[in-house]
Amino acid sequence: MKRIKFFMIIFFICLSIPLGYFILRTHQSLDQEEMAELRYFADTLFYEMEKELSDLVLKEEGRAIEEYTSISKLSALPEENYILGYFQNNPDGSFLTPLASDTIAQSDSKNQEQKNEEIESVVRQLKDVNQIFNTRRADVSEQFEIQPPEKVLPEKVKEEGLSLAGRYLDLSRSKKKKDFLGQEKKRVENITADQAIHLSKLEPSSVELSKTMEGRAADKEILTDEISDYVDFDVANPGKSVLEYENYAWLETAGELSAPAPAVVKESSASQVPGRDLDASVLRVEVDPMQSVFVSDEKVVFFRRIVIGNRVYRQGFVLLIQDFLSHMSESYFTNQPMSKFANLNLSIRDSGNRRTIIATGALSTEPKFSLNHTFPRPFAFLSAHLACDHIPRSPGRQTLNIMMTIMALVVLMGLFAIYRSVYAIVGLSERRSQFVSSVTHELKTPLTNIRMYIEMLEQGIASSPEREQDYFRILGSESSRLSRLINNVLEYSKLEKKNRCMELAEGNFEDVISEVKTIMSEKLRQEGFVLYVENPANVSFMYDREVMIQVLINLIENSMKFGKNNAGKNILLLLEPEEGYMKISLSDTGPGIPKHALKKVFDDFFRVDNELTRTTGGTGIGLALVNKFVKAMGGRVEAKNNDGPGCSISIFLPIKNV
Repeated sequence: MKRIKFFMIIFFICLSIPLGYFILRTHQSLDQEEMAELRYFADTLFYEMEKELSDLVLKEEGRAIEEYTSISKLSALPEENYILGYFQNNPDGSFLTPLASDTIAQSDSKNQEQKNEEIESVVRQLKDVNQIFNTRRADVSEQFEIQPPEKVLPEKVKEEGLSLAGRYLDLSRSKKKKDFLGQEKKRVENITADQAIHLSKLEPSSVELSKTMEGRAADKEILTDEISDYVDFDVANPGKSVLEYENYAWLETAGELSAPAPAVVKESSASQVPGRDLDASVLRVEVDPMQSVFVSDEKVVFFRRIVIGNRVYRQGFVLLIQDFLSHMSESYFTNQPMSKFANLNLSIRDSGNRRTIIATGALSTEPKFSLNHTFPRPFAFLSAHLACDHIPRSPGRQTLNIMMTIMALVVLMGLFAIYRSVYAIVGLSERRSQFVSSVTHELKTPLTNIRMYIEMLEQGIASSPEREQDYFRILGSESSRLSRLINNVLEYSKLEKKNRCMELAEGNFEDVISEVKTIMSEKLRQEGFVLYVENPANVSFMYDREVMIQVLINLIENSMKFGKNNAGKNILLLLEPEEGYMKISLSDTGPGIPKHALKKVFDDFFRVDNELTRTTGGTGIGLALVNKFVKAMGGRVEAKNNDGPGCSISIFLPIKNV
């Protein structure tokens, strides 16, 4: 048995090592998968934010240049609470806003008055912003340089460990960070004279003069003189295209230097000269990409440069930082499931100093995951940081844990079952060996007694007929004992091979009781035992008469064998119906059965290991044979100790109603 235990331990270790390695590698793969999954959704969150910023920039860059100085969609207060208003910064530092492009309506309506007050307040704020903007606009870089991106993850997290797709795709091109939102380079637009007039807000006299110029286009000489007041043409060299000169004239109206009147751009060949039909002319304007500059801790001006000649206009809007970042957080993070376990930090960098404006979501003190994102220009001042202490578990992890638990249980149960089976086989083998030894002893004892008394009879030792009768009675008892022992062994063998057929017949058990009393009366008298029988119900049921006689004799002999040294020598046979079964109980007043052996006494060749069993002898098949007989008749057998001395063996046989 020790060798079997040793081999089972070796087998368990050999099985546990690869299984443990498999579990470890699987958990590591799940860790990488969970990290990559969180990284993907964090990138998606930043992508959605960046997409809104891009849409905002594209929307503003796509506006017509005259919208900032005339009645347009921008003339009303912005619908977005994070945009203060729109304005144009002129070359001389003055400003125009579409909110003030027309006279604010006067009305007695309270709502209109409130609206007018709001517009006036916004105009005043825009004017203050314009004054600060004049001092900072020259510091804005025109090269649109973007700072290099910050590290995306902590050093302890490797990038390659997060990208599961990297095993199959080369993502180096798709991972390249965008340097801009909206247009990348300057663009050139062709505008009309009316658009240029709206841009510069020319006085009526200038507008009339322009219309007069267009109306007298047929008069080449006069047209040339009048255009020369605005554009310096090289009349001496009319073969050159006006595009090659890029000269501009300026108008002064109402004592203030106004916006430029753009040069007339001829789209004809070099043979054209100034004075051709002006309706075929277009005006050239350069439009730069959107840029941003801080005017205060709470306000950022987003603007584009409009270049006409050497005159620069700046058109844009004022963004309220706090309101804008609150909008971004509420729109893309606050109501998302991610906010329950992750923390989002939106911060700005102004003059090299970083300030956190918005911090929302779950508190993160020791993050296991961290991701930074800096947005492209003109939002290069804005960065987002996402961190979380607890990475959400993958559903596959729970499945893995369940399967590993089940596998471990199956392995342990299998090993336990193997151990118990081997233990039972070894125990059975040992009990068989003991059985052979016990049977040999049990056969040898009656044979020795029989031989001894026969020799005594042959030698005439019995001096009287009474003594001879005693010898003959002992010979009969020993031969019956020998016969029952051999019969038990034969019956056990038949039951093991399933060759024993039960001959069930219906009766009230009186015939069995009568036969048992006849067979056991003399032995009961000799040993001093008294057998009591109670059958008050007298109910008929199915049983095999010969089998039940053998069963009761085995039980009575057991009670006599183990209780012969007790003061009380009473045996009670009780029959009573119980829940569709006939209960046949045999109770004695002997020493009883140890509690741990109550269920084992019916096992094959089992004998309780104590001093009493070692002195009484036995084969260990008596109760096992009883159990097999009863089960063959469709019943069951139980053993329990009495409240007082002794124990009870109960047989339950099914009752078949006639």
